[in-house]
Amino acid sequence: MIAGSQHEAPTELDDGRWELLRALGSVAMESPPASDSSCEALGLPRWERYEHTNVFVLDLPPHASVYLGGEGGIGGTVADAAAGIWRAMGLVPPDEPDHLGALLALYAHLGESVARCTTAAAPERLRHAMRVILWEHLWTWCPSYLGALAAGPADGSPAKAWAALLDAALKREASLSEPPSVLPSVLGEAPAPISADPSLDELLDTLTATVRSGFIVTFTDLSSAAKQVGVGLRRGERRFALRSMLEQDPGGTLSWMAEHARLWESWHTAASFGPDGNPGPGQLIAEWWASRAAHTATVLEMVAGTSRER
Repeated sequence: MIAGSQHEAPTELDDGRWELLRALGSVAMESPPASDSSCEALGLPRWERYEHTNVFVLDLPPHASVYLGGEGGIGGTVADAAAGIWRAMGLVPPDEPDHLGALLALYAHLGESVARCTTAAAPERLRHAMRVILWEHLWTWCPSYLGALAAGPADGSPAKAWAALLDAALKREASLSEPPSVLPSVLGEAPAPISADPSLDELLDTLTATVRSGFIVTFTDLSSAAKQVGVGLRRGERRFALRSMLEQDPGGTLSWMAEHARLWESWHTAASFGPDGNPGPGQLIAEWWASRAAHTATVLEMVAGTSRER
């Protein structure tokens, strides 16, 4: 059984496998009450509209580009690459091709199509596209995204239950797929890590772009940090809030961010292993994230120490 749900993971040949993924994606795409039917079918708690907005609009937008793009925003080359999957399959990309719900729906559609193929070459082409979606466009960011969701909400929240079910479903897909032997290109070609002596702008660029820092920091995280450090929190985008915190207490703010980075380093390292203690299918990806978080933490620790000495 999957923790927090009433459903057992479907077998490889179960049609419910694709329905499960599609329904999980629709929860992220559709605001309540439109998502209520999907939640009911999944055995998950229903969302209040404010909960859905806080998670999927404000704190953790479910777009690959937010976590894999160098700017930390929606769109750009990451979204364009996701759109290329639709075009390669002769399909018209949706308006938001890197949205988690859209990617899960396409993956499920291709999985269903394998069983309907009438030629020998078509199934392999479809499976290749599914493998690209899974490892390049989902597994490169979803474990971190779902980890952030699981760590944030209180027990019993719809976000935590939804994240647990999707995490189990994606791990099921990973166990049925051949993992990449080389690092996915979106990580292999990622922006360089933070320099040893960063400017304020570089700090802000790095700390608000997950692929640059190696970790996710939400506005809710910044709110907790401000209380712990003892500074005021400016409402608005994370970049403006973080700039204000750094201006008020650079040493304290950077020390908090360094601790945050170390926590993520530990999480990524743990995520590289399966429940049996052996390397997991996504070990290569998890190790990249752990290395990036560790580097950021080391730089922040040094910069924080220098700030306190001034």
